[in-house]
Amino acid sequence: MTAVVESYELSPGYSISRVIRGGWQLAGGHGAIDREHAVDDLIAAFDAGVFTFDCADIYNGVEELYGAMRARLLATRGARSANRLRVHTKFVPDLSLLRTIERRDVETIIDRSLRRLKMERLDLVQFHWWDYAEPRWLDALRWLDDLRAKGKVRLIGGTNFDASHVRAIIEAGFPLASMQLQYSVLDRRPENGVSALCRAHGVELICYGSVAGGFLSDRWLGRPEPAQPLANRSLVKYKLIIDDFGGWRLFQELLGALRRVADRRNCDIASVASRFTLDLPGVAAVIVGATSRAHLAANVAAGALELTDGDRGEIEAVAGKRRGPEGDVYELERDRAGRHGSIMKYNLSAEPA
Repeated sequence: MTAVVESYELSPGYSISRVIRGGWQLAGGHGAIDREHAVDDLIAAFDAGVFTFDCADIYNGVEELYGAMRARLLATRGARSANRLRVHTKFVPDLSLLRTIERRDVETIIDRSLRRLKMERLDLVQFHWWDYAEPRWLDALRWLDDLRAKGKVRLIGGTNFDASHVRAIIEAGFPLASMQLQYSVLDRRPENGVSALCRAHGVELICYGSVAGGFLSDRWLGRPEPAQPLANRSLVKYKLIIDDFGGWRLFQELLGALRRVADRRNCDIASVASRFTLDLPGVAAVIVGATSRAHLAANVAAGALELTDGDRGEIEAVAGKRRGPEGDVYELERDRAGRHGSIMKYNLSAEPA
């Protein structure tokens, strides 16, 4: 029987697949991208039931790839198929723009995304702000909401906001549909305030990092701790999370628990890890990144997998030994001089607003 990815009504009349195809890996940081083959792979995911795709204005070239996918669907499958496609992007003003950002900058960036994605209205725009010390973030959000009122944006979400700033957004009356954040069996920081706050106010969680850049997979079970340098920035990022979680030995114990569950469910570790995140309270969907369709079957399997209370209990028996990471959502990454923040890239817009 073919696995079927669940769908979820993110907002009245607007449904998404609970497994979302991520776009960060297509921005070039994980190796050269053959754009024609990339579009083929994206359409293969769409045909497999993953009809929601995530990208960002700062993932250089990815919005254009999704625009090419939409154009091909329209040309070869017709409007009905193209209209089923959901594309979520982000509004991420460069760090260098935060102090001086104006209404015209926001509209210029949104218009650029519309042009790249070949859309008349953006489905979901997820707002990220690099530095809370720069106070114009609520102004930028208000200007973004004005564009929603004008019909250029359907839904507004946030990305990586901590509990106090999520509360400020809600209290300011902005219609926040979702919050995208890092959440996995390794990284439970959303449980330090954001998750409960979002559930209380109907803000859905869209989660990245559920497979920790590929670390939560059979490939790493029984393997020695990798030496530096690691192959890409994604592995560097998630190896820091593993270190905070409790180190390589505890991580291997977790992989062993995930493998035992996977054996019972006839699937792989990555599918179990993604399903574990999908089953956490308040989670609407997980984002799974890829550079090809190599793991598509596993991604689809995660969206259809069912875990028992016993499965989750076995995983939690190990995950409960974790030492971290500690703090609120994205708190470690916001320290630009720290271990997590120092590996970030901050001014990535190819075309300045």
